[in-house]
Amino acid sequence: MDDSWLRLDNQICFALHAASRAFNAVYRDALQELGLTYPQYLVMLVLWEHGELGVKQIGERLRLDSGTLSPLLKRLEGNGLVRRERSAADERSVTVRPTAAGAALREQAAELPRRVAAATGLDMAAVADLRDRINRLTAALDTAGLPGSPTDCG
Repeated sequence: MDDSWLRLDNQICFALHAASRAFNAVYRDALQELGLTYPQYLVMLVLWEHGELGVKQIGERLRLDSGTLSPLLKRLEGNGLVRRERSAADERSVTVRPTAAGAALREQAAELPRRVAAATGLDMAAVADLRDRINRLTAALDTAGLPGSPTDCG
């Protein structure tokens, strides 16, 4: 194996990690106006798209476990942005939906994706292409745990 692959700057995992941290910083600043953290914003995006969903479905969509998601939902509910209710059909199941205030926040957030895209220095077509490529990468990595698959991040 060529030792250059062991250099930090040659690691795709580090490039994605650094990009993720940079995105989080951009979103942190942009989301202050909305009073949301980045994870809370992701929850609201899912709810704005689907209306009412079960906690399990939100977790699956966002790739978050219930231990991470439950405190997020409690804070959003405490801020009056979502309402959680036990299902009448199955009391173990909890559904979540945006409140009127949560739905109104969607309008304030409407320009955020364009502002973040502009921060990348890429045009919208390039942003969409990059997103699609990252989604394909994620799908490939989701199956990479198969026997005989490489497990390093390079």
